[in-house]
Amino acid sequence: MADDAILAQEEIDRLLQQAALAEGAATGATPAPKAATPARSAVGNAAGEVGDDIQYLLEQAEQAIASVDHPVDPVDGMSQFSFRDFAGTPPSEDMATLDLLRDVELDVKIELGRAHMLLEDVLKLRRGSVVALDKLAGDPVDIYVNGRMVARGEVLVLNDNFCVRVAELITGDEMD
Repeated sequence: MADDAILAQEEIDRLLQQAALAEGAATGATPAPKAATPARSAVGNAAGEVGDDIQYLLEQAEQAIASVDHPVDPVDGMSQFSFRDFAGTPPSEDMATLDLLRDVELDVKIELGRAHMLLEDVLKLRRGSVVALDKLAGDPVDIYVNGRMVARGEVLVLNDNFCVRVAELITGDEMD
């Protein structure tokens, strides 16, 4: 009597295939071709077998994958999304002037010279201490903009303020 309650594997596959065909006919989708089914667990019966649920989910996944190749008919009011071309416009020569850069702030440093000191000597510095630099008086000073040397100049005093007169601009080839 227990043998009558267990369905044959082929009968279960046929019932699932009929259910898939009926579902496909109801939704208008074309069912995917049937793939070979893996071996099922011999435990349980057809009504409550875990292997049947997994098999059913696998078949649904196969149908979903197969439907990717076939475009779906659009629903009323639905349209396919398309990206706009972001090629841009050519730059305007009227706006490409130096006026765009007038408010840009830059870090400008003037290096009078350098000195190498031991930490012990730095700790001994007091008011009035003299630090000897590696440049002589009258040697050109280096002018750095944003950490890059762009020019050399000479130090002047104008109205009690230190100033630097640019004597030489450094080009890209000379910076190395």
